[in-house]
Amino acid sequence: MRITDVTLTLFAWDDLPTVEYSPHNPRISESSQLGLVTVSTDQGVEGHAFLGSAMRSAELDALSLIRSLKPMVLGEDPLDRERLYGRLWKRHRSTTLRCIGAVDVALWDIAGKVAGLPLYKLMGAHRTSIPAYASSPGLGSVEAYVAQALEVKAQGFAAYKIHPPTRWEEDIRLCEAVRKAVGDDSRLMLDSMWAYTYDQALRVGRAIEALDYYWYEDPLAEDDIYNCIKLKQKLHIPIMATEYSPGGFHSYAIWVSSGATDYLRGDVAVKGGITACLKGAHLAEAFQMNFEIHHGGNSLNNVANLHLALAIPNTEYFEVLLPDQAQKYGLAEDLKVDTKGLVHAIDQPGLGAAIDFELIRQKTIAVLS
Repeated sequence: MRITDVTLTLFAWDDLPTVEYSPHNPRISESSQLGLVTVSTDQGVEGHAFLGSAMRSAELDALSLIRSLKPMVLGEDPLDRERLYGRLWKRHRSTTLRCIGAVDVALWDIAGKVAGLPLYKLMGAHRTSIPAYASSPGLGSVEAYVAQALEVKAQGFAAYKIHPPTRWEEDIRLCEAVRKAVGDDSRLMLDSMWAYTYDQALRVGRAIEALDYYWYEDPLAEDDIYNCIKLKQKLHIPIMATEYSPGGFHSYAIWVSSGATDYLRGDVAVKGGITACLKGAHLAEAFQMNFEIHHGGNSLNNVANLHLALAIPNTEYFEVLLPDQAQKYGLAEDLKVDTKGLVHAIDQPGLGAAIDFELIRQKTIAVLS
């Protein structure tokens, strides 16, 4: 089997809600673009992936995928994923991890279809369902966070994670109010999105530690290993870093060896695909650490993340970033959380998701090849 073509279909994602998650990301408004990546073979088997998100439109990355990565895989056996990942990674200076991840996910999709197995089975299944936690957008008031926390608790979500205003004193008051509202039996996390200085991070960490928050995510800049080590030594609450640590999968080593984080963190978009995340998860397992999986930014990335989560023993949750309207698009049927707070496996070959090809056809802006 040989790869004969790689194409990228840009299609419009309209009617998005106005949402902001952090000061580091642009406010979502009105419309964006996704890219359908299609890897074709001489035996008629195709692999697919989505590129882009509501926050980062696919056209920002699309051209580099075609120019930098397509030549690396044309004529190659799509089942040689490990070798091809090595070739793709060598181009990371001229493209993005999102592009590498999209090609890698499409190659895994082909492998699952050829094997006749869903990807979590191909990777080595550990389970068939996983608890989901709801992850907030930035909201305008303490009352809005409290209302959302109570709503997702009633819906059955296993936990609730706060993306706060990122002003440390306000963040403490917000965390206190949410804990009071949901009670001591609810699991809460805080993701401060790289917002604090060391002193601020320590004050917030001590406050949420006293409130029995489950983890403390990205309180410091993504490359601030020095202060993460100090912070981890001062706090008992688990620290979660490495979501955007520079260097992708290869950056994990220094974080583990220096004791700068309690968890490793990643997803198929920001770490460069299933291959990179699977390596990261196995590395974490060797050190008795969890590899907690970040949301994927689009529907098909989240499907890939789900397969990964079901295949490994050392991840606890599936992240559902709210609102759904800014995260789910392009599938005929998207992932759902059941009343017990679980997301269940898709038992179809490859990614197994039903892509809405008719919607994509109607919304097509351009086809790059």
